[in-house]
Amino acid sequence: MRLEATIDARATVETASGEAKKAAEAALAKAENALDDAQAACRAGAFGLFVPKVRSPADLTPIDAHLSRVERAGNCPVLVAMLEDPGAVLEARAIAAASARLFALVTGSEDLATAMGAEPTPEVLRMPKLIVHLAAKAAGLASFGLLRSVADFRDVDGVTRAAREARRFGFDGATCVHPSLVPILNEAFAATPEEIAQAHALVAAFAAAQAAGQGAFVFEGKMVDAPVVARARALLARAGQQPPE
Repeated sequence: MRLEATIDARATVETASGEAKKAAEAALAKAENALDDAQAACRAGAFGLFVPKVRSPADLTPIDAHLSRVERAGNCPVLVAMLEDPGAVLEARAIAAASARLFALVTGSEDLATAMGAEPTPEVLRMPKLIVHLAAKAAGLASFGLLRSVADFRDVDGVTRAAREARRFGFDGATCVHPSLVPILNEAFAATPEEIAQAHALVAAFAAAQAAGQGAFVFEGKMVDAPVVARARALLARAGQQPPE
């Protein structure tokens, strides 16, 4: 990246707001001088930074320490580590535990496939992406991604199907290479009104079963126990709804 581009990126994030600011934050972490860029984003009040090419826990240490020195009171930017080669995938659990500032993990599809000498097909990407996903969840982090590449951003139907699949696997969201996909991903990862209504009904049925002294109970023809109720409560929480106690 040329020096002028790096300077322009820093200036953008310091003055941008709203959606433009979020886009600038994502671009910043890829600049050559990562620490200076991180500092500019931190001082601008960025929520977080994507850190590309993370291969080991040590790759997060410099930026974590630098942010700790420059962050303002009340503004502690989080980090999203992007794992983009086979070695990083195999180090995913250690990377997930590398920093208290770490918010999420994501797998870089195109770079990973290239490093493997492979094509970025869903079949190739599924296993490594799930390994990173499991590492994130085991560490209590968010997990971003689809079980396919997002390079073909014009394949709206394919991205929509992949996003719905990823939500079923427990992914919390996904990155994209073109802003046209943002509303599509937001909708695909959000619970539908029908799912929200069903979750409310299930939690209410659980409360009634408890009041009757029951543990497991039948809801809509299926046996329900504590893990099923926990999933319903989690869905409501993600939707910003307060389930009944």
